[in-house]
Amino acid sequence: MTVPATYRAAHAVAQTIETHFAEHLADARARGERGLAQTPSAQAIETMIDSAFWASFRPEEGRFPKISLAFLPPEEARQPLIFEQRLPLTTATLTKLAPAVERPGIHLGVWSERNGTGEELFIWGATRKVPSLGFVIEDIEPGLLVIKHRRAAGFGKFANVAVLKGEQVKIIDELGQSLPDCPDLLQSLRPFTGREDLQPQINVWVQLAASMRAHGQGGTLLVVPEGTEHWRESIVHPILYSVVPPFARLADLISEGSERAGENEWEAAIRNAVDVVAGLTAVDGATVINSAHEVLAFGAKIIRAAQRAPVEQMMITEPIIGDRAEVAHPVQHGGTRHLSTAQFIQDQKDCVGLVASRDGRFTVFAWSPCEQMVHAHRVDVLLL
Repeated sequence: MTVPATYRAAHAVAQTIETHFAEHLADARARGERGLAQTPSAQAIETMIDSAFWASFRPEEGRFPKISLAFLPPEEARQPLIFEQRLPLTTATLTKLAPAVERPGIHLGVWSERNGTGEELFIWGATRKVPSLGFVIEDIEPGLLVIKHRRAAGFGKFANVAVLKGEQVKIIDELGQSLPDCPDLLQSLRPFTGREDLQPQINVWVQLAASMRAHGQGGTLLVVPEGTEHWRESIVHPILYSVVPPFARLADLISEGSERAGENEWEAAIRNAVDVVAGLTAVDGATVINSAHEVLAFGAKIIRAAQRAPVEQMMITEPIIGDRAEVAHPVQHGGTRHLSTAQFIQDQKDCVGLVASRDGRFTVFAWSPCEQMVHAHRVDVLLL
């Protein structure tokens, strides 16, 4: 018998999450996509959140569990590991199984069946493959859960739907409705704001951001328009690690596409190239890449361009429903990386800056012509 949820946020968010998955799956079916997941019920969502939340606080042999649960039947998984006897979805079960599935990309498979009292959930095994738009809940740390779905394209980081930390619930604003109505700004931030069915097949900037955040060293990535040189006015010369000719491995792979290389081989190559570029950002200074994904330099030192005013304020937003923009001085938002990147964007208004902090925060900087100031968009909730 399913035990009623005692984590209040699980009940509060369950219906909203069910609606999200139902709408996305209906849109995907209308586009003729196949191999789609099934929509979890609000009851199933609530139960899975509740179980994962309480399990996240129960250490096993001194270690807190890190668990990923995926809602799917075993027949929809690819090469699943199936238990001879299914297990109850309980805190105790999750705590015991956690060490076996804590490596990235492994999910405990959860499915349900109807009985006389409602919907009974159980754990049937483990899998690495989840159908497109499949429901996944991941325990990041004690009390911090992320609800996500596998991207329809099937490649790259899963798309986050909601973040729950204690009683705080953040629903991702996937349509960018919390941002100012400023077309040029929205175009700059599009990789981090638009729904995935409105995006190119590979959202390279999100993959780079996730990889930058993962290395934990902090870093800055400056995206400059292809074929331009004016960005150099805001960089100390000589650039110690200038790259000539530009490193184009990532650009070449994107241009080549999966059809020529084979999907699995191509995806692995893309991940490797993304990690190589993101790794450069761990070096002190900024990595510079153009809009065609070619690396131009790394370890570059940012300076205020000649005869330009120092940056005094910027607008700060977060891609969650109900967010309200605030205006603050850059030093109130972060450290040297944030201040120097804000200055760079104020001087080089057609560029975009991506900044990872050591504490896990991640901010995208772009110029807002409507507000006439730098716009700092915190996207940590998209990258967990």
